Amino acid sequence: MLAPTRSRALASALHAAPSSVTLPGFLVPAFHNVPSPSSPAAPSTPWRPFSHTSSKPSKLGRTPISIPPGVELTVGEPFVVKDPTTYLRIPRRTVTVTGPLGQLQLNVPPYLQIAQDGEARKAVLSIEDREERQQMAMWGTTWAYLQQYILGVSEGHTAILRLVGVGYRATVEERPKKAQFPGQKFVCLKLGFTHPVEEPVPAGITASTPQPTRILLEGINLEEVKSLAARIRHWRRPEPYKGKGIFVNDETIKLKQKKIK
Repeated sequence: MLAPTRSRALASALHAAPSSVTLPGFLVPAFHNVPSPSSPAAPSTPWRPFSHTSSKPSKLGRTPISIPPGVELTVGEPFVVKDPTTYLRIPRRTVTVTGPLGQLQLNVPPYLQIAQDGEARKAVLSIEDREERQQMAMWGTTWAYLQQYILGVSEGHTAILRLVGVGYRATVEERPKKAQFPGQKFVCLKLGFTHPVEEPVPAGITASTPQPTRILLEGINLEEVKSLAARIRHWRRPEPYKGKGIFVNDETIKLKQKKIK
């Protein structure tokens, strides 16, 4: 199926010079009822859509979110945020997730509604218009963020990094001269460079080294935990010939054969 603009251009070319343009056989039925662009009195024929499948609700968005005991979900009042790129005033609402490990906040659009059942301790997300593409996309995305936040404030998120290589070591130490806030820790890595690598640990994340070649990251925000793990992994990405590098969680790499000249 051609795009509408391309099909209209091809139709005008057919009407302009029918003797010089030849269509393949499978495209001929599609241009039987196409009106000529030079005839303004010709009725406009509606274009057939590519798919007639009816829109379905989001599989994640329609699933109820379970709220464990000790976790509270609070929806704030609407407010307006000015977009820094388009300078548009966009309404938003803040959803606050509070639990035994901390508190997280998420800004949600106004067309997304959150209905809570206090007895069953469940929350159901819904949108205003299921035909709107952006609302359908944000439906499942918001559900995933809320699920991560609830799990983070109740149980927490972790990331385990494995250092594979001769002489690779890791320690967690303090650097008072480089600390951005009191008590900030630094992950000190020995990865075969001429100097040790120091990666600062942001607030809200706890780093420890149960073994010299293992780094354990813990926090309530999964996005920040995985972001710190990615910055540490960036110093020694796993290479496919000797299998050395920094691996995150269950990450593996397929080894290649050595290049023999």
